[in-house]
Formats: sequence, structure tokens, C-alpha cells
Amino acid sequence: MKNTYKNITDILRLNRFIVLAVVSLCLLSSGLSLGLLYHYQEKLLNSAFAIQSDGSVLPLELVDERENREVEALAHIDRFHRLFYGIDGTNYRAQLKKALWLGDASVDAIYRQKQSDGVYNRLLQFSLRQEVVQVRIELDLDNEPYEFQVRIVFEVNRGTVTDRYQLDTSGKLVTVDRNFPYNPHGLLITNFFEDSLRKLEPQP
Repeated sequence: MKNTYKNITDILRLNRFIVLAVVSLCLLSSGLSLGLLYHYQEKLLNSAFAIQSDGSVLPLELVDERENREVEALAHIDRFHRLFYGIDGTNYRAQLKKALWLGDASVDAIYRQKQSDGVYNRLLQFSLRQEVVQVRIELDLDNEPYEFQVRIVFEVNRGTVTDRYQLDTSGKLVTVDRNFPYNPHGLLITNFFEDSLRKLEPQP
């Protein structure tokens, strides 16, 4: 009988030890979890937002999206102008075909007007070469469609003579589906205009 009581006492003591150990482990894991949660929350609060120049706060996800949009928009506009105006008698068909993928009917209308004015025939007839040497872009990303103004400088090589021109253009950008390799940025130029063109004086 004495051994029976002893066995029951040992079992109860073991059970109490196990319960205490489990409770202690639960409290310890809960404390660690709360500590880690607090640590990462503080880290996120300190790094998940960015301050704009006007003092407003934006989540970094939106900042990254805006930066990516700006990079792609600038690249799209630059690529279009270099393709559309950087042409010669040997490559103009391929260049213009690529450029027309980047714009809508307003771009096509300017292309057709140049074609009817004999611009591309003169490239062939006189072996002219247009080279874009500078592209300056002003872009407004506040609201879509995104408005832009561009000033390009291009040279027309006539063999021994090179003339330099400054062309101002304007238009808008809208978001469309990406189309590789024709329109990799997923943007389309609309309301495109050639605002002014003037010949520059020869550089000394």
C-alpha cells in the first residue's frame, strides 16, 4: 500500500513538472514573439515610408512605382524620338516601323504628312543622314495621361555639309499593355505635335 501511494505521489509530481514546463515554454515563446513583432514593427515604421519634398508621406511601394514609371516614361519618349528622327536612306523604313509602335494615330498622321511632303524621298535622293544628338524631356506624372514636352537637336549630314536643327514636340502618354519587343514599356504616345522647328547657327 505504501508503494502505491509513493507511485501516485511521483506521478503527480511528474505531471506538475510537465505542466509547469509547458506553461513556462508557452510564456517564453509568447514573449519572444511579442518582442520580435515589436522589433519588426518599429523597423517597418521607420523604413516603409518616404518624405516628399512638400513634406507629405508616401509608402515606399508607391515611391518605387512612381520612380519606375518615370524611368520607363522617359525611356519610351527618348526611344521614340531617336527612332522617328534619327534616320537615313538605308534605315528609315525599319526605324519608322519601330517608332510607329510607340504612338497612336497622331504619330502616324505626322509620318504620312512627311511622306507626302517627300521628306523620305529626299533622304534617298540626296543620301542624307539625320542624327539625333540631344533629347531633353519635361514630363508631368501627376495625372494620366502624362503630358510631356521635348526639345531635340538633330543634325542633317549632306556629305561635306552638316546642318543642325532644334525641334520642339509635345504630347501625352497613356498606359497600355506591354508588347515585347515592339512596345516593351507599355506606354503609348498620343496627341503628338511638332510645335516648332528652327535651324541653328553653325557652332564656332
